[in-house]
Amino acid sequence: MYQTWAEETMKRILNKLNTTLPEIGAGFPHACKDMVYNQGTPHWWTNGFWPGMLWIAYQQTKDEKFLTTAQEIEEKMDVVLDEYYNVDHDAGFLWMLSACADYKITGNEESRRRCMKAAAFLASRFNLKGSFIQAWNQPNGWAIIDCCMNLTLLYWASKALDNPRFRHIAHAHARTVIEYFVRKDGSVNHVLSFDPETGEFIESLHGQAARPDSAWSRGTAWALYGLPLSYRATGDTEILEAAKRVANFYLANLPEDYVAHWDFRVARNADTPRDSSAAACGACGLLELSDHVSDFEKPLYRDAAYHILKSLTDHYSNFDNKKQCILNEATENFPSGQNINAGLIYGDYFYVEGISRLMGNKDIFWYE
Repeated sequence: MYQTWAEETMKRILNKLNTTLPEIGAGFPHACKDMVYNQGTPHWWTNGFWPGMLWIAYQQTKDEKFLTTAQEIEEKMDVVLDEYYNVDHDAGFLWMLSACADYKITGNEESRRRCMKAAAFLASRFNLKGSFIQAWNQPNGWAIIDCCMNLTLLYWASKALDNPRFRHIAHAHARTVIEYFVRKDGSVNHVLSFDPETGEFIESLHGQAARPDSAWSRGTAWALYGLPLSYRATGDTEILEAAKRVANFYLANLPEDYVAHWDFRVARNADTPRDSSAAACGACGLLELSDHVSDFEKPLYRDAAYHILKSLTDHYSNFDNKKQCILNEATENFPSGQNINAGLIYGDYFYVEGISRLMGNKDIFWYE
């Protein structure tokens, strides 16, 4: 049922990418508020998502233009590894979908080296006292839920080296996520503050959520996807149980059309902004989670993922116009007023990955 629909949708995606690839090229697209994506600089945290889409397109078609453009972007990002001081907690987003995808598909040794460098940068951010990976570079002691997805780079490095040290760091951070970030009801904190000297938890901060005790939907999606990926790497059943708690909260708070509003705990009406990027990432997380639960539970998560992706396709997509982004109505940062009701490159990436997964593709870039 799902596979046939997903295959037809992938054809539409590839047609879209054949149109937008010459326009975007080896650039760094981020947000699409009008017809075209803006172009950023090599260091920005979203720069792995466009090459990630191109690598999925290459998986499907073996068309060299997708490969060569993705590799050109990857090479441009060398300046971040070699000359930039502020490689931060988002190293996984930058290099898992670019260099690590390249190495997985082509065996390019230079790509493997890039991933090792990036993993070393990420591991160096670990605070031993608090068992968390430092977010950004200031203030000291902050950690964010987004990093739950970036742990995959450390799991990748441990497998590549046949050495558990990177996995131990990632696992320790994942344990901190389920202890401090994931609440009892399955909602998720965005930003937490710890004492950088003692590791003691201080407080929850609102970050991109409406309030410190709120439930930012994309943060929920980061946990919904990142935790099952940590379970895949560690086999820690407490992480899996936390992932199910997050998934059940996420599903219980979706509107009728399955596409999340920007925060699950704000008053919602017809004018409340959606976040299609949170929807697409959440769908991928549900599909990952379905790989690890009992046969009785699988349909719950897999069916929900299909309904999300189907709704995004039917009501939020740009297949029939010249707008470069695939999805509309994403919200980057509502409290700061940034890119509300826009297309976001990571929303497009997770949408394409979700369709690929529904087709039956298990060769996903978040793990080796």
